[in-house]
Amino acid sequence: MSEKKKGLLVILSGPSGCGKGTVLHQVLERYPNGIVSVSKTTREPRSGELEGVHYFFVTKKEFEKSIKKKDFLEYAEYAGSYYGTPKTWVEMQREAGKDVILEIEVQGGLQVIEKCPDAVSVFLTSPTLEELERRLRYRGTEDEEKIQKRMKRAIWELNHMDVYKHVIVNDNVEEAANQFIAIMKKAHSAINKEENDLEREGGV
Repeated sequence: MSEKKKGLLVILSGPSGCGKGTVLHQVLERYPNGIVSVSKTTREPRSGELEGVHYFFVTKKEFEKSIKKKDFLEYAEYAGSYYGTPKTWVEMQREAGKDVILEIEVQGGLQVIEKCPDAVSVFLTSPTLEELERRLRYRGTEDEEKIQKRMKRAIWELNHMDVYKHVIVNDNVEEAANQFIAIMKKAHSAINKEENDLEREGGV
């Protein structure tokens, strides 16, 4: 009986408003082996968000205790709230063969890329900054001051795009999801080839 292969660690980052959630929804519908990492956060739940499904909602004191215990694969402070990826949860899912997708801000993504150079890193962006701002306004969830803060942050994030192994321009959600799935399948093929090559080298 063949041993279950360890799943991928996949990083997905991009500016707020680029459509990460929408693209991921389509990816998961067509890629059953993928699972989105559930992060801890100190921000308040948004309408429809469920504890343990979208986030683990914790207090600032609880989060800072986890930082001291080094319980996070990465963590970041964004728009006044903490976000972090629990190490143990991610590793358990990967050992079970699942491809764990970290939908995280660039600040956190850079931490994981540095710690885990074999991670599959993907940067999602909109075609232009103007389109990004239009999408943020269309959401209607934030006031003008917050929109301007997000746009300023987006420029900083775009300046770190080259650190990621793959870049997807989200001009069409279905096409962006197809590209994302193709990247994960290619990563698995590369790992399988490497393992087969090692087996041949070690053979008699």
